[in-house]
Amino acid sequence: MRFRLLRLRFRRRLQLGEKRAEDLSEQAEIGIEKYILRRFGRLHKVRRFVITWILLLLIGIFGTLGQNYLLSNYFQTLKPVPGGIYNEGVVGTFTTANPIYAVSDVDLSVSHLIFASLLTYNSRNQLVGELASSYSVNSLGNVYTVHLKPNLTWQDGSPLTSKDVVFTYNLIENPNAESPLANSWQGVNVSAEGPSTVVFNLPNTLASFPQFLTTGIIPQHLLTNIPASEMRSATFNSQDPVGSGPFSWQSISVSGNDPSNAIEEITLTPFSHYVLGKPKLDQFVLHAYANQSQLTNAFTSGQLNGAEGFSDLPSSIANMKSADIHNYLLTAGIYTFFKTSSGILADQAVRSALVQAVNVPAIINGLNFPTHQVNEPLLEGQLGYNPAYSEPGYNPSAAANILSQDGWNLGANGIRAKNGQQLSFNLTVSSSSDYVQLAKQLIKYWHKIGVQVNLITEDPSDFNNVLVSHDYDALLYGISIGVDPDVYVYWDSSQALANAPSRLNLSEWSNSKADAALEEGRAKLDPVVRATAYQDLLSAWQQDLPALGLFQPRLLYVTYGPVFGLNGNTINSNTDRYNNVQNWEIDEAKVTN
Repeated sequence: MRFRLLRLRFRRRLQLGEKRAEDLSEQAEIGIEKYILRRFGRLHKVRRFVITWILLLLIGIFGTLGQNYLLSNYFQTLKPVPGGIYNEGVVGTFTTANPIYAVSDVDLSVSHLIFASLLTYNSRNQLVGELASSYSVNSLGNVYTVHLKPNLTWQDGSPLTSKDVVFTYNLIENPNAESPLANSWQGVNVSAEGPSTVVFNLPNTLASFPQFLTTGIIPQHLLTNIPASEMRSATFNSQDPVGSGPFSWQSISVSGNDPSNAIEEITLTPFSHYVLGKPKLDQFVLHAYANQSQLTNAFTSGQLNGAEGFSDLPSSIANMKSADIHNYLLTAGIYTFFKTSSGILADQAVRSALVQAVNVPAIINGLNFPTHQVNEPLLEGQLGYNPAYSEPGYNPSAAANILSQDGWNLGANGIRAKNGQQLSFNLTVSSSSDYVQLAKQLIKYWHKIGVQVNLITEDPSDFNNVLVSHDYDALLYGISIGVDPDVYVYWDSSQALANAPSRLNLSEWSNSKADAALEEGRAKLDPVVRATAYQDLLSAWQQDLPALGLFQPRLLYVTYGPVFGLNGNTINSNTDRYNNVQNWEIDEAKVTN
């Protein structure tokens, strides 16, 4: 009974709830009808009021959004950030990454990226430590002691110690290894004093020796069991090199039907324990092209971030708005070397006339890059350089008078002759270089004073043979001088002999005053004493004029858009563009200030 009463009471409450819900629904419908629907017809009477408030609301919304946008731009700027894959193109073929064998542009590029050296150059082209923390030299200048930085490692995780340094340089000296660097290291004894100290004992004082410590160091633990005679062909060199530089070897792939159109792609990854800091790029991919047209097509199609290997910039790239051109001035000099040991050019008067017949500043003004004139054995700004000893300037009248006084009379054909012999010689140049056009300019200048010059162009391999044999009358060529003023190998008379290790005295110039100055300049450590010694060299060179100095060459490097951290400064070699590659960045993002 009680349960039935509860059920009836619950049902009654439920019915009352439903009744209230129905009443509220009816009241809502009446309200909507009365206060909204019936008033739609009267909205036109207040439309201005409504529209005004809607506009004010929209202005407020968009104003707030605009303010946030402007504030975000004020507090955030577009800045380079780590990441990205850098693709670089170079002309040539890859053969070895081993720094004791690398010679070509491609090999040197890969080697520089993978292997670190004791010393390197900073953005101001100053010699600084890479693997080395410091070095010192004894009072005699023939013992150099190098201290390594702590906790150095190879890219395979093994420790890098003084034993690796000793192994590298002893291998270079080993004749069985056949390293092209061997001539510079003959007679040098290299030893380790503990795991982080290396001592170099030189046969003689050599002030410029630290410049030789920029060769990449190779790992003893991976190469010690390979005979020196087999080192050049070791798989380490081209399949699995391990260094301590900014990037590690990952892979190599080759495409193309034959060598004439082959493209090699070498992929490198950043080495997280690189001594100067982990690179900011995610990858560095070097593309080696068989020819310059392939390089041009790859760049214009946007496949590359950077390209090296152009002597002159193709018009298709020069016209690209996205192309950034970088001219690295090289510490090198382009000269016309006159063979002073025989023939017509053995006559100093003839050489003097040839020098004064050429308008070098005009030639430089015709170049498409800024550079400095080279007018003596040393470069402008180098230790010992003295403008007072510059070669004679452009003076065609004086040049003609010199030849006339020397007995070279102008003939009906416009060419001078003496005792029945025409004033004629051959000028040899490499056909692969941009020096051919320069040679033609020189020939025109010399023809104006009655000198007949025949242009001889040689392909690269034959040109190298010409350099070794000295089979020329005059040679148009560029020599690398570097930061240090030690130019002994280019001008000392001993370096002209057939049995000289390098035979880089291309003028075959012999002057006892110059020889003594060159010897003293490299045998003194005091910069003031060295600079003073070199004045005798400059004086003798100005008097004899064994060559015509022209200008410093450049490395032309072009990038597709900006590459942050890429410095356009003076460098010593093409691969010195990588001296701060660990800081290169290509990606950008907005970051808060």
